[in-house]
Amino acid sequence: MMATEQTTTAILTARFAKMTNPAEVPTYVDLAGYQGLQKATTLDTAALLNELETAGLISRSGTGENIAAQWQALAKAKGQAKYVVCNANEGEPGSFKDKALIQKDPLAVIEGMTIAAYFLKASQGYLYVQGEFPEFIENFATALNNAKAAHYLGTNILGIPGFNFDIQIMVSGGGYVENVADAMIPALEGRVGKPGRKVNLVKRGLYGAPTLVHDPETFANIPVILRLGGSAYRDLGAKDAGGTILVSLSGQFQHPGLYEVALGTPVQDILYQADYGGGSTTGKPFKFIHVGGQAGALATPAQLADCAYTYSDFHAQHLTIGCGVIVAMDDSVGVVDYLEKVAAFYCAESCGKCLAGRVGSVRIKEQLQKFQRHAGVPGDLRYFAHTVDHVAERSLCPVGQSIGNAIFSGMKLFPDEFKQSINWDAPETKEVPW
Repeated sequence: MMATEQTTTAILTARFAKMTNPAEVPTYVDLAGYQGLQKATTLDTAALLNELETAGLISRSGTGENIAAQWQALAKAKGQAKYVVCNANEGEPGSFKDKALIQKDPLAVIEGMTIAAYFLKASQGYLYVQGEFPEFIENFATALNNAKAAHYLGTNILGIPGFNFDIQIMVSGGGYVENVADAMIPALEGRVGKPGRKVNLVKRGLYGAPTLVHDPETFANIPVILRLGGSAYRDLGAKDAGGTILVSLSGQFQHPGLYEVALGTPVQDILYQADYGGGSTTGKPFKFIHVGGQAGALATPAQLADCAYTYSDFHAQHLTIGCGVIVAMDDSVGVVDYLEKVAAFYCAESCGKCLAGRVGSVRIKEQLQKFQRHAGVPGDLRYFAHTVDHVAERSLCPVGQSIGNAIFSGMKLFPDEFKQSINWDAPETKEVPW
């Protein structure tokens, strides 16, 4: 989906409409490309890290990690070999930011990875991407070859002896769970992409070595920070985090799509201004907004009325920005119906390793389908809440652990819709809780 430049200073999408061939290095350089890498090679480790700290960059993958702290920890990590991994296995429904960057500005992602390699003295990087998008993979491969030919990648980059870095494309199995490091690292190593041992990326990541993992958007921000300077980058954003963020709007928005938004922008502007979402397609008020992706919670417009699009404001409302996904629905959509679709996604994407994820997600979906038929009986809501709690507590990975966020927020905000699904004259459920 076409991204639009909606901020006063578009820094991530600025080249989208200007590059006929996004994989061409000369055009990229003419549009301020590789200035960040050039500057990085003039800075020592402390100075480069200071720029990141000043910028206040937070991971755009949804983890909420402070990037400067992550780089500092990896710089101190012991190990001769270190790896740089770009996780472009974008499996989040409603998110299309990573696909846009890989398709429309792949060299920005490559430049960001190369700066990270220079900082960590890493010689090997990987792009981990879904195989469902062969045209994106081909485009990225062309960009890699062009960068090598122009000496921005490969051996003795920029003519600097010993600055060697290459990137290999690795195609994922496409599973949502492979967004989690515990499953992605085994997959990169040629094993099954399922959670195994708990991966500590600083101490024992890919092939047992310290490993830096970011999403494409985070990597694309790195050259911008060095080109503009950490202070100028921070001024583009909010008090708690600098810069802009790519926001994917879907659902019943008048103008769904991908938007570059300055952190600190009022949420009401994103939802209703014509330059952004433009309100609902029906003209009705929004009933609920699902923020942060499938693992995020539902919110009401009233909750977000005075909320800025910042990590701190969302945290105060017990919400998460996540990877920048916002799905909005009006009163034509029932909460139970919507949550059944969320549960169906978790069922389809369960890796099947743990009983809680494999069976529990199915039980949750079945119970929601029972509520959709208004076939619930007294005791079902209690049993349902217990099941969701059990799955979240017993799942091995963050995928299953997050299944309750949308469901419990929906039950709290719209209790009557759940109560209406119960036949209160029926005998109480005999279901045995897990």
